[in-house]
Amino acid sequence: MFQDTRQTYGTLSKSLHWLMAVLVGWQLLKFGDRIADGEHWVGQTLVPWHISIGTLLLVLIVIRLVWALQQRNRRPEPDPALRTFVKAGHGLLYAVLLLMPVTGILVMVGGGYGLSAFGMQLIAEGEEVAWASTLGGLHSPLAWALTALIAGHIVMALFHHFVKKDETLRRMV
Repeated sequence: MFQDTRQTYGTLSKSLHWLMAVLVGWQLLKFGDRIADGEHWVGQTLVPWHISIGTLLLVLIVIRLVWALQQRNRRPEPDPALRTFVKAGHGLLYAVLLLMPVTGILVMVGGGYGLSAFGMQLIAEGEEVAWASTLGGLHSPLAWALTALIAGHIVMALFHHFVKKDETLRRMV
């Protein structure tokens, strides 16, 4: 089943969710740079992929947003009592997931570094761009916000599974 239904999410929704979960988890390893100035296995092996993975995540979140909009009338409905809370939480997750790579690109362009992903030069190096650098300054605070949103998302999924014992988590697995 490729498309979503009222009972469960489809193959594409599940695949995008879990692929992005793994990639965002990888991105959050960047916090490890704050430990011993990144002089450890994680900082030297996984973190150098940060910009490339962030660029890939930008593509994936755009695909995911377009897909979610196309599937919005097919997707499982949240508990009516919690609908506003659920939609706001997911809306914030989508917004921050989109803003993270955008502000990351602004950091690079604003600093005059250009943008390279997976060995391809996407934006040439150039002069510093003050406004881009300023907006790019939101990248780190957004990373902390995303971490909090992810933690809340996981806690709520586990709450639904173990406390409410409903099918919420199973729909995405």
